[in-house]
Amino acid sequence: MIKYGRVLAAGVLLAAGFAAAPASAAPAASAAACSLRLGSITPGGDHTLQTITATPSATVRRLGPMNLYPDGQAHLPTSVRTELVVPAGEQRTGLVALGPRMYGTSYITDGTGVSVVPGTVKQTLVGGGWDELHKYVELSRYSVAGYSRSNVYSLINQFTDGLIARWTVTPSGWKYYTTFGGFSSVKTMTLIGQGRAYDTFLATTNGGALYTVQVPTGSGKPVVTKIRTSTWQGFETLIAEKCGNYGTLLLGIDKDTGTGYLYAVSHANGAATVIKGLGKVPTTFPSEDSYFRYYTAGTQLTGA
Repeated sequence: MIKYGRVLAAGVLLAAGFAAAPASAAPAASAAACSLRLGSITPGGDHTLQTITATPSATVRRLGPMNLYPDGQAHLPTSVRTELVVPAGEQRTGLVALGPRMYGTSYITDGTGVSVVPGTVKQTLVGGGWDELHKYVELSRYSVAGYSRSNVYSLINQFTDGLIARWTVTPSGWKYYTTFGGFSSVKTMTLIGQGRAYDTFLATTNGGALYTVQVPTGSGKPVVTKIRTSTWQGFETLIAEKCGNYGTLLLGIDKDTGTGYLYAVSHANGAATVIKGLGKVPTTFPSEDSYFRYYTAGTQLTGA
């Protein structure tokens, strides 16, 4: 069972302000052809699927597979990795909390994409303690020739502090639990960059600022860099997808109004990062859903 303890490694203090750090710049990619596959878990335990393009446009929201999880229990979904299977459909794998317990989940769809192949739904218990203090969870899989790693991250409101927790996923379980303090004012975050020695997140604060948080996968402390100072407080959820070689297609979801807005973001470079508003997405985003990204196996995020 996973248990949470004292802070093992202190990060920069968000409440007191971020320390800027240099980041390599790259030209913003054209977002015209970029898209993301948006998923969600409904209160009824169903998955949904919708393609959001940079136009912006949105396909009809498809409901299914249905009844994957008990009603009202599923929350904190990670991104879902997809792999094509023969003769049709795809295997989908990720993490999701059911009540206070975290599970590794997987299933295989049939050719419709909205029904499962009988007998393929699997749920493997990881551990407990996943209560309302957890605001965000993500699983980062990174691989290059001869090297691979997997790390899980969670944003936690613990007592008076805010923590980013990190685990390393090994064949024998989640290990090397480490926490970084000082993130109490973070409202939400999303993964935008993966590397051999780090993962980078876009994070918004309750006051509306936008930052990158580069978390090392080994020793060291997070590097936090300011991108914008205001206007980002309206989004409860951020979803990011790779756009071009080094950019990001970013979806911000305002659950209070059920609306979503798209942005094309250049390779993260502090205040010099180019952010182009693409407009309001012509669909609704139910506030009771928990949102995530479907991505193709092997995709590496390169936005930072």
